[in-house]
Amino acid sequence: MFETIKGFFNNEDSSPIVNESGDLWGRKAAILATDGFEQSELLSPKSALENAGCQTYVVSLKKGRIKGWSGGNWGKSIPVDLTVYEAQSMKFDFLLLPGGVLNPDKLRDDRNAIAFVRSFVNQNKPIAAICHGVQTLIETGMINGRTLTSWPSLSTDLINAGANWVDEEVVRDEKLVTSRKPSDIPAFNQEMIQTFINERLQEAIPNTESFISIR
Repeated sequence: MFETIKGFFNNEDSSPIVNESGDLWGRKAAILATDGFEQSELLSPKSALENAGCQTYVVSLKKGRIKGWSGGNWGKSIPVDLTVYEAQSMKFDFLLLPGGVLNPDKLRDDRNAIAFVRSFVNQNKPIAAICHGVQTLIETGMINGRTLTSWPSLSTDLINAGANWVDEEVVRDEKLVTSRKPSDIPAFNQEMIQTFINERLQEAIPNTESFISIR
């Protein structure tokens, strides 16, 4: 199924390949989205993750297909791999939140979607959000004290939620990566992949505190 999806997306993604080394081989990323997602902000990061060896799963509020938004009009529809309810029983390594004006507004009003996002927060797993995608994070309470960016019109909402909002193409605060808009996608993809790779490498470092030295 994933090969079919990748082939469907080939003509959409014109951004440069970020990583083809397979550094994320065996890892799983959830892409949480619903109708009205910004097409380029889902398809390009999805392709970048797959080029790095990561398995991607489109998670949504319902089964079937969801429709993207592109250039001020409805765009392509893509298949949903798992409903948000089904996805809660799976182990994911990373979370991607694409933007789109309609998409996050619907997600943030669904308690199962918020619980799903909060599970990544509670487990301290890497999250990448672009444009309006950060709106969903407000409902989790995780952005208080965090430095991030977004579509500029959201700055007041984010500041009111306790965030330090900055106007930069990509911002990384620990394991949270954010960007402002579609033109930031190349920088967003690069930072997202590197942050996810860093997490994998960190997991591979032995915990030396568990060793007892004998003298």
